[in-house]
Amino acid sequence: MGQGTITDLEFYSEALKESLELLIYLPANYSPFYKYSVLIASDGKDYFQLGRISRVADEYLENEEIENLIIVGVPYKNVEDRRRKYLPTGDLHDAYLRFLAHELVPYIDKNYSTYQIGMSRALIGDSQAATVSLLAAIAYPNIFGKVILQSPYVDDEVLKKVHKIKDPNALSIYHVIGLGEHKVVTMNKSIKDFLTPNRELHQLFLKKNISTFYEEIEGQHSWKYWQSDLRRAILQKFGL
Repeated sequence: MGQGTITDLEFYSEALKESLELLIYLPANYSPFYKYSVLIASDGKDYFQLGRISRVADEYLENEEIENLIIVGVPYKNVEDRRRKYLPTGDLHDAYLRFLAHELVPYIDKNYSTYQIGMSRALIGDSQAATVSLLAAIAYPNIFGKVILQSPYVDDEVLKKVHKIKDPNALSIYHVIGLGEHKVVTMNKSIKDFLTPNRELHQLFLKKNISTFYEEIEGQHSWKYWQSDLRRAILQKFGL
C-alpha cells in the first residue's frame, strides 16, 4: 500500500484568535468512498517527528492490522504557548478545548470522509499534551470517545475534573506512566513526581468504572519511551 501523505495546513481559530499550523496524515489508501477514524495529537509536530506516528500507521495499515485512520497533529509554538493551552490553569485552555471540539472536528468532518461519531475519534498526547487530551474528552464526551495518555501531567485540578465525569461509558482510555517518572525535571528545572499522581488518576478511573488500559512501563519522562510505546497504543485503540 505504501506511504501515506502528510500535508501542512494553516488553520485560523476563532476561539484562539490565531493561526495554527496543522499536520494532516492521510493513509495511502485514502478515498472518499471509505470511512476513516480520526486521531488528533496535541504536541503534533513531536508525534510526527519524534514519535514517527505516520510510519507506525503506514505499517499497520499495510498489514491490515488497524482500521482506516486519519491523523491530525496540532503543534505548539513554544513552551509558554503549550502551558497556556494545555494546563487547566492556562489562560487559553478553555479556548483550546473549544478549538479542538468546535472548529477542528467540524473542519475534518467536512473535508474528509470520517465516521463522525465519538468512538471513532481519539485524542493523544504526552505529558501536558496528554493532560489537555484527557480534559478535552471530559469536556466533550460526545465528540471524543478515546484517549491515549502517555505520562500525563496530573494535579488536583485534573483529578477534580475526572471526579465530575457523568457518563463513564463515553470514554475509553489507554494510560501509561514510566516507573522512572517519580523524579521528572520540568521545563522550569524543578523536580516533580509524575508517578504518584498518575497512580491516583488510574485508581480514580477504576472507581468511576471507566474502560482503561493501564501500565507502568520501564522508563523516564522522554520520547525514547513514548515512541516505543506508541505502536501498542495505536494497535490497542484502532486494532481490527
